[in-house]
Amino acid sequence: MNYIGSKLKLSSWIEEEVKNVVGDDLSQKVFCDLFAGTGIVGRTFKNDVKQVISNDIEDYSYILNRNYIQNSSTLEQAEEYIIQLNNLPLIEDGFIYNNYCMGSGSERQYFSDYNGKKIDTIRLQIEKWKTDKKINENMYYFLLASLLESADKVANTASVYGAFLKKLKKSALKELALESANFDLSSNKHVVHKEDSNTLIQKISGDILYLDPPYNQRQYGANYHLLNTITKYDNFTPKGKTGMREYFRSQYCSKKDVAESFNELIKNANFKYIFLSYNNEGLMSEDTTREIMENYGEYKLIKKEYQRFKADKTENRNHKANSTFEYLHVLIKKEL
Repeated sequence: MNYIGSKLKLSSWIEEEVKNVVGDDLSQKVFCDLFAGTGIVGRTFKNDVKQVISNDIEDYSYILNRNYIQNSSTLEQAEEYIIQLNNLPLIEDGFIYNNYCMGSGSERQYFSDYNGKKIDTIRLQIEKWKTDKKINENMYYFLLASLLESADKVANTASVYGAFLKKLKKSALKELALESANFDLSSNKHVVHKEDSNTLIQKISGDILYLDPPYNQRQYGANYHLLNTITKYDNFTPKGKTGMREYFRSQYCSKKDVAESFNELIKNANFKYIFLSYNNEGLMSEDTTREIMENYGEYKLIKKEYQRFKADKTENRNHKANSTFEYLHVLIKKEL
């Protein structure tokens, strides 16, 4: 998934730096990914550590991580369910088609008419199987994650869901094919939460805390609202030209609130090793971040030049440089 702040290309570097600080043997460590997003970093550590605790407030993120992190055993008949879902007759009046496809008269074009109907068809069938107890929870989240990943591949956007393109782009013209969201098997038990990070941090403990909060004012709930709508599949009235739904507003996207929220998070963290991914263009300056973390223990900063994520043309115009610096702030917290 093309995702703002994705750590897909940085995951090996993050793993290497974590091991440089904590040690190569993480087999007895509890690792928490508190702002998990698509779960790339948690997936990287899933088979290295005793347990991954994954969390994100967004619904779509919970689905992805519930599958990729918490699902650990082989799912019998998974491919058979995928085949069945791919071959269902399409329904004509589902929520996605009615509100986000041009053919319904919605004046929105996030998906082709065919793909909108197919998303509706698959989403409703997954829910029916769950209600009828034909599938268990692990299968339910596997199928939902498969749908989110597959739908995103044919979305008619520049990248995020803040706007749709006027004409269907090449990838959006392709017919949606449901593909399996395969996860790594694991002998350990991992857990996934969907809570505000500053609330959850007061309830959990572990060894390694990895933090990747929003860097800037772009709210993830707004940029990925359609993935949340496919996930929840509830009945609401989409607002405005983009069909937005109500969304969670993070204090980490507020220049006024971010430093205080971050300080509270670090203060309440019951973890020895804390790693913060941030960059040189974030709302919190390097100096502010260092000053906060130094109050709680031994601190150091690691930097890496990195290619900028460009969500759309507006994003491109706002930045002249093609690269940015990714920061990994490291804190070894004082005795808890």
